[in-house]
Amino acid sequence: MRLLMKYKGMEIIDDINTFSAPSHAIVTSGTFDGVHVGHKKILKNIIQTAKEQSGQSVVVTFWPHPRFVLKQNNDLKLITTFEEKAELLSELGIDFLVKIPFTKEFSQLSSDEFIKKVIVEGLQTRKLVIGYDHKFGKNREGSFDYLQKNSERYGFEIKEIPRQDIETIGVSSSKIRTALSNGDIHIANDFLGRMYAMSGIVKEGDRIGRSIGFPTANIEVPEHYKLIPTDGSYAVYVDWNGKEFKGMLNIGQRPTVSGQERRIEVNIFDFDKSIYNERLTIRFVKRLREETKFENIQHLKDQLKKDKVKAMNILEG
Repeated sequence: MRLLMKYKGMEIIDDINTFSAPSHAIVTSGTFDGVHVGHKKILKNIIQTAKEQSGQSVVVTFWPHPRFVLKQNNDLKLITTFEEKAELLSELGIDFLVKIPFTKEFSQLSSDEFIKKVIVEGLQTRKLVIGYDHKFGKNREGSFDYLQKNSERYGFEIKEIPRQDIETIGVSSSKIRTALSNGDIHIANDFLGRMYAMSGIVKEGDRIGRSIGFPTANIEVPEHYKLIPTDGSYAVYVDWNGKEFKGMLNIGQRPTVSGQERRIEVNIFDFDKSIYNERLTIRFVKRLREETKFENIQHLKDQLKKDKVKAMNILEG
């Protein structure tokens, strides 16, 4: 068995062909981008079932995201990187995360081939749990009805999470992407069941913020596919070196100082340390305002003072 990494007891496998299948695998599969409250309906079901049957919960996911492989010039942005998704799944209590390399060749597998190769032979699945609208195999031809008709032949039990259980929540990854792209952080956070987060490396900037009393850390997010919320100012929490700080963050081109590129800059409150090349995690609480071009630097400074007061009230409230 090839172990890719381990998060809090969850094993991550990147080669199913050498995977020593668990004794009693309770399985679900999907991309699970965001690991939102709708996904958790399914994930908590397999965790509970595994406990009741003295089995192991197994999540099969695909990387890269299928749309990156199947659609050229795809501008899809993801809610979670693979590492973020893995950490969220581990926190829920999943036992195994099986990472299937998604290629054009893999996409040509029929539903029957996928079930036999991955679900039956690879995982020796005892029970498969899927959402009501889940499809799999070439052209998404596989479905719950297909599985149900063939479950005896495959040798595992099949369970579907009903439509009403998912739709009453009204959540989807696409709705979360739309909310973040519109700056509706509160909506995205409700759908996620947590604060939207992104991580990046602190790079040296032009120090304009420091010159007006609002020093900022210029953050570079290495994953180009990670969804960055729309331009504007935000109240945020900043995680660094195991500690949490309050702050306000700006995303945009900084038109007041004639900025030429989109940047992510965070002003961390009550913080005065050199953290170049270190990693920060930003958790978004609320959008403060749109990005604005001010008449001059003094007007920008005056607005930043107001932004800080507003951010503090939000973060302390």
